[in-house]
Formats: sequence, structure tokens, C-alpha cells
Amino acid sequence: MLESAASVVAEYAELERQLADPEVHSDPAVFRKLNKRYAALGPTVSAYHAWTAANDDLDAARELATEDAAFAEEVPALEAEASSAAERLRTLLLPRDEDDDRDVILEVKAGAGGAEAALFASDLVRMYLRYAERSGWRAEIVDATESDLGGYTDVRLSIQAKGVMEPGTQPWARLKYEGGVHRVQRVPVTESQGRIHTSAAGVLVTPQVEEDDEVEIGPNDLKIDVYRSSGPGGQSVNTTDSAVRITHLPSGLVVSCQNEKSQLQNKESAMRVLRARLRQLQLDEREAEASAVRKSQIRTMDRSERIRTYNFPENRIADHRTGFKAHHLDTVLDGGLAEVIDSAVAADENARLAEFDVADQ
Repeated sequence: MLESAASVVAEYAELERQLADPEVHSDPAVFRKLNKRYAALGPTVSAYHAWTAANDDLDAARELATEDAAFAEEVPALEAEASSAAERLRTLLLPRDEDDDRDVILEVKAGAGGAEAALFASDLVRMYLRYAERSGWRAEIVDATESDLGGYTDVRLSIQAKGVMEPGTQPWARLKYEGGVHRVQRVPVTESQGRIHTSAAGVLVTPQVEEDDEVEIGPNDLKIDVYRSSGPGGQSVNTTDSAVRITHLPSGLVVSCQNEKSQLQNKESAMRVLRARLRQLQLDEREAEASAVRKSQIRTMDRSERIRTYNFPENRIADHRTGFKAHHLDTVLDGGLAEVIDSAVAADENARLAEFDVADQ
């Protein structure tokens, strides 16, 4: 652990030197890349210094304890502090998900349950929008298909960080655990006899991809169609050909967007979704070829797997991967999702720490 921590400290110092070079600031792309890496390593370097300081204090107390009993009394507390600092450093030294600092495209699709599933999908959308607001992110609905009762049959959100955020607090670092089937148990508004029904909605989360990232789209790879928007909306709906449908011919992926007022805005939104899906498709193909899953088992489970249950009669939420249960479902649906996601983060870290310990033996 000490060797890997020392290499991080050395890299951090080198990045600090490069960022102080005026020539680096003349290239915005290089500066952003270096600054992002510098910010990502900061907590690990701070943890390393805290760990070394705690051990220095412990060594000094043990040495002085041979001459003064008062110092001996401090040893247990200093041992606990050093142990806690070491555990935090071990966690931060775990290999990071290279996508953790990315923004996300989050899609919610109504599943089994008809109109009730669509209403539940709208509840999930509101939950994610409120959670994004609480997290200091920017969130917007990119495209949505509404049901007759006002819910969503299909909706896509773009969730983006504002400025430079602390590692582990960016959209993908937190929301990557949300992919899967979410099940709801409640009495539908259309149920006259008060019976509890079960329905579901699927959530798909993919990291957003910038235009200059690793997804290559050839000039002849796209078929772009425009048509008139439909459904509720402003003056442009049903009056102008502002809606856009993009087909990626090599893969067959199709993305449409009609929520924005202009054709250009809809095209940009659709391209964001398409790039994210193409990159995920590439990753899935690599995993299939290698017959291996990605490092975090929680976020890469089969997307058809049920991950969470929302029980309205009991005001209970249960995450089936981590064992988390609580009776404040109303708070969670109002955006108080942090505690639930924290349980997934902790389970992921514990699993990786166990692998790290096995590999270190």
C-alpha cells in the first residue's frame, strides 16, 4: 500500500508542477485533463499525509510512554486514529472507475403494469430530478413519451455536474448503481377495491460521451429524419418539423428527440444519447468477447434483474443487492436517495477491498 500511495503522491506533485507552467494554460484541452486528474488525486494525497502523520504521532507516543505514563494513556486513541487513516487510504487507493467523473444519460421505461407502470416511471423521474438538484447537478428531460394518464412510458434525462466536483460525487460515480428493474407495490388510482398491485419500470444509466471521445461516427454512418413533434408542449409542437430521429446504420441504434423547441437542439440532444449508447455497446461487446464482467458487480448486473422494491402501503424501500431497508419511502421519492446509493457504494468498495486483499496476499 505504501508503494502505491507514494507513486500517487509523486504523480500529484508532477501534475502540480505542470499546472504551474504557463504553456499548459494555452491549451484548454490539456489543462482540463491535467486539472481533472489533479482534483481526482487530491483526496488520496490528503489521506496519505493524514496516515503518515497519525503513524508519526503514534510512534512518538510509544517512545515517550517508556518515560512518562501520561503518553501511554494516549496510545490506544492514536492506534485507533492510525487504523482509521490506513483504512481510508486503502479505500482511496482502490482502482477507480475511469468513468466516475462523467455525466450520465439516465433512461426510465415503464414495464409490466400498464398505466400504473407509467405513473411509477414518472415517480422515478421526479425522484432523480430532485436528487440531482440536491446533489448540485444540472438535470433536464431530453425526450419523453407520455401515457394517457400523465405518466411516462419512456423518458431520457441528461444529468450533468456543475463545475469541478469532488471525486465520488459526480453523476456517474453515484448513479451507475441505479440500472436495473425497479418494482413498485401500491394501490393504483384506477383500483376500486383497494387491492395492491405490483408493477415495474426499468432504469438504464450510461455515461455521457464528448464528441472528441473514443466513439467514432463516420460521415455516412447516420440517417437523420425530421418530423413534427407530438404530444403536450409549446407552440412548436405539431406545427414545425423540429423533432429529430437519428439512425446509426452500422449498429441499427435509433434515437429520437422532440422535447426541444428547435431542430438543432433536438439533434444535439439525440446525438448525446446516441454517443452514450454507442460507447456502452462497445463496452458490452468487449466484455462479451472477454467473458468477463466489469469491476463493479453491483452496477453491471443483468439489467433485467430486479434491484429495488418500493412498497407504498408500508412506506418501505428495499435494495435487494445490498440488503438496505428503510421505512421512509416518501423521503426517498422526494429526492432523498443518498442513503440508498451510499449502501451500494459501500457494498461495491467492500467487494473490491476483498479482491485487493486476496491479490495482496
